[in-house]
Amino acid sequence: MKKVILSIASVFCFAAVTMAADPVLNPIITAMPSLSIAPDARAAGMGDVGVATTADLNSLYWNAAKFAYMDSHGGITANYTPWLRKLVGEIDLAHLEGYYKWDDVQGIAGSFTYFSMGAVQLTDMSGTVLQEAHPNEWALDVSYYRKLHEYVSMAVALRFMYSDLNNGINSSVSNSAQEMHAAWTMSADVDLYYRQPIDIKMGTSYFALGFTLTNLGGKMTYDDVTKNFIPATMRIGASYELPFDNYNKLTFNLQCDKLLVPTRLSKYAENYDPDDPATWRMTQDEYSDMTSVSGIFKSFADAPGGAKEEFNEVRWGAGLEYTYNRQFFARAGYSHENKYKGNRQYITVGAGFHLSIFSLDFAYCIGLAASNPLDQTMRFTLGFDLAGIKDLVNNRKEQ
Repeated sequence: MKKVILSIASVFCFAAVTMAADPVLNPIITAMPSLSIAPDARAAGMGDVGVATTADLNSLYWNAAKFAYMDSHGGITANYTPWLRKLVGEIDLAHLEGYYKWDDVQGIAGSFTYFSMGAVQLTDMSGTVLQEAHPNEWALDVSYYRKLHEYVSMAVALRFMYSDLNNGINSSVSNSAQEMHAAWTMSADVDLYYRQPIDIKMGTSYFALGFTLTNLGGKMTYDDVTKNFIPATMRIGASYELPFDNYNKLTFNLQCDKLLVPTRLSKYAENYDPDDPATWRMTQDEYSDMTSVSGIFKSFADAPGGAKEEFNEVRWGAGLEYTYNRQFFARAGYSHENKYKGNRQYITVGAGFHLSIFSLDFAYCIGLAASNPLDQTMRFTLGFDLAGIKDLVNNRKEQ
């Protein structure tokens, strides 16, 4: 039963390669990998790049410090992704987000993410169907952001995370009294954003840098024995907005992401011998007993392949965004992950239409690696400017 339940989580770890005999295959496995799925269509259209882009309604997911540079004092957005439809049906990601600025330098934001894994047949060790479950995961966030300087802002966020892989159906595991149950934990984010105007011949350009540490928190357990790391991530990005005239501009974006999670094949294995790959795998007890703080620091130097393998753990993306009159948007991007760390390699395209009151964006993913579960994934975003709606209502009342 335990193997059946945990196999559900494996589907969502994004490994498009299998655990073959190749000893260098060393992907990073975490609980709640749904938190690593970019929910919004704008960033998705630019290769899942968003930590240093201009502020938008989905800034909390990428970098809540960007909210300090929003022109409006409030807004909400809804995001929807029909996920992994090439493999299985009924898997969806929904993300709601909103923010409010109570003055020109500070405010709060919040979001709710829900990931439905569809219907799953639970079986015993002999393969007999026991019940049908509907596994799901969700997270609730709240953030405070503040502008520290004309060009610098910072944010902190708290997150409650909940993962129910067996949908509350607690059956015994491997003929023992041990039972599966839902897992939960708390985590925090720390975000920094730098954005500086640069006067050039065509007008005012902007250079931006973003840095975030997300999902810094405790581990999760589904059986009170095995403790799983959550997807703690460090993101670093840069962006440059180049205007051509008063109506047209092009924005260049780059971003690197690294999971702050150790791998099972590790230099920290108790009997590690660099010349004997059979000694590289940490035991389940070793891995479970490692604290989340220790795991963060060890994630920078645990790979048996040394610095080269550590570098391979970095996912990088690049994206372009063309803007006309701040109303029409065209986007393209590329995302790359090493084939031994998950093999997510894809290009993306997207478009958007924004008015003073609402915005509509969509993105489409084209996988480049064989059997990429991200292939042909589409994301949609609908946003509303609350200040614009309030002004519209007030104007109508005055008339």
